[in-house]
Amino acid sequence: MIIHGSSLSPFVRKTMAFATEKGLTYENKVSRPGQPDPDFLDCSPFKKIPGFQDGDFKISDSTAIVTYLEAAHPDPNLIPLEPRARAKTIWFEEFADTIFVAAAGKIFFNLVVGPRFMGVESDLAAVEKATREEMPPVLDYLETIAPHSGFLIEDRLTLADISVASPFANLMHAGFDFAKWPKAKAWADGILARPSFAAVIAKERGFLGG
Repeated sequence: MIIHGSSLSPFVRKTMAFATEKGLTYENKVSRPGQPDPDFLDCSPFKKIPGFQDGDFKISDSTAIVTYLEAAHPDPNLIPLEPRARAKTIWFEEFADTIFVAAAGKIFFNLVVGPRFMGVESDLAAVEKATREEMPPVLDYLETIAPHSGFLIEDRLTLADISVASPFANLMHAGFDFAKWPKAKAWADGILARPSFAAVIAKERGFLGG
């Protein structure tokens, strides 16, 4: 089983954590910039990460991958079966993938990826706009729903927690100030402290020199 793509992507990190919580063993392969692995292109012809292969089965997109893993390895169950809990879990994944990552990605790209790895000058105006206008509504929402149990759905770990926690790591790498959102940050810290995330994030910090 191979997961293609750098874990600095919240989508790749989410997929890796999901697989680990399933008790699965995988190899993580990262292509050199500008030199995509042919196996990766077989999985992801449009070069979107993560790419995934399990034997002769190949696919890309984190949602498609975790859906496959949940069906192929149903225990432990990470996508609830009860209809309302299942719907809420899918909502949280969509919220993380499209709303949260859209805002956090502008900050992370301009402060970390662009200047460090692509030689691109930081667009500080974009960072300021995302920090001032786009991130607050996202974090305000999470602050109001941060669960006392430590988990978003069914008082246990699900894909919802894994999906929403993953972009927090990118903001942390970028030095984002969470002072106004202590409940959301405390919840995310709890999820990211799990072994499925912690080992990956430690490697990222080492790679980034943090």
